[in-house]
Amino acid sequence: MRFLYEDESFSFETLRAAGFANDGGADLGEILATVRNIAEGDEEAWLREWKSTAERVHATGSRALAAGHRVSAREALLRASNYYRTAEFYRRDDPADDPEAKLLSALSRETFAAAAALMDTPVEAVRIPYEDTSLPGYLFLVDDSGVPRPTVIFTSGFDSTLEESYFVVAAAALRRGYNVLAYDGPGQGAALREQQLVFRPDWEAVVTPVVDYALTRTEIAPDRLALAGYSLGGYLVARAAAHEHRLAALILDDGLYDYYDAHTRVMPPFLREWVESGRDDLANPVAHLLMTGSTQLRWALRNGVWTFGASSVADYIRRTADYTLDGVAQLIDCPTLILDAENDQFFHGQPQRVQAALTCPHTLITLPEAEGAGEHCHMGAMSRFQQTAFDWLDTTLSPTARPAA
Repeated sequence: MRFLYEDESFSFETLRAAGFANDGGADLGEILATVRNIAEGDEEAWLREWKSTAERVHATGSRALAAGHRVSAREALLRASNYYRTAEFYRRDDPADDPEAKLLSALSRETFAAAAALMDTPVEAVRIPYEDTSLPGYLFLVDDSGVPRPTVIFTSGFDSTLEESYFVVAAAALRRGYNVLAYDGPGQGAALREQQLVFRPDWEAVVTPVVDYALTRTEIAPDRLALAGYSLGGYLVARAAAHEHRLAALILDDGLYDYYDAHTRVMPPFLREWVESGRDDLANPVAHLLMTGSTQLRWALRNGVWTFGASSVADYIRRTADYTLDGVAQLIDCPTLILDAENDQFFHGQPQRVQAALTCPHTLITLPEAEGAGEHCHMGAMSRFQQTAFDWLDTTLSPTARPAA
């Protein structure tokens, strides 16, 4: 499904930004006014125009706040946060040391934090102990009563951020009586940009400390913890759930069995052979040549090198081989929802592989293109995704669904 662009990556990222309008992350008119000045595949114009929109909306929010218009300020600041994130997206030449990338990422976090302080339900910025440091997170609470409630622990993906979690699950969860504990893990958001933490395949080493923290909070019902993952997070949380057994439910959006296969299935066989045999002197030049002709491939491989702490494209691809559920999927013991997008351009066929490997109670649901929900992670159809996930979770966590003690 193409949205405003023929370029597959520009189409998808515009749909992603626009889709968050569902919970206040965008305004369709602002989307249209921004992209009309961005030509197909023009990454410089992409940054310039999204940044300009973000700055304008940010200024609107600041003026509203100064004038005491709390709701208007919150709404504008939420949109600005999403637009700053979108502006930074393709800035991948040297993201670790690029002042512009750092500025835009910081502004996305700052505007969201300012909006969170204006929300009608409690939002607490938290630090979650992790190894010899801590991870940034937000605890979104239904209310300030202190009553223990079912809670979703949310893990984002390959390029998403803590702040994005509000538009993906938190706002919808709060409306349904669920708390949400979201965080940036290694390779994600501020944990990557501020702490230089890169992805790791053994995600149980990340989730177990998050669960430990969750169980210190009286607002969180310990027997109704659900773990949810988004995009690459669909692998990360499944891997974690194979080793972390204090979970009442697991949601994979979408299911991902083998991240290496998701890369190599679209590679020429000779290139895969060179990568696997360590012929980086041949593999890297060919990969870079292919990257010149594809916005999506260029972005994905450069982002992978950065977020995985790799030395080159070939090194990044080899590192993805450790991101597999082979030999561990059968260890998952909680009820699991596997979501599938009919036209997923990244993980096609992967949810079915997850389903085939699971031995726990599980449900596979494919959301179709005919309903506008066929894109990766159901971008542009957040209501449909949220309805599917939370209806399943309501049923799974209901007292009648749990066996008697």
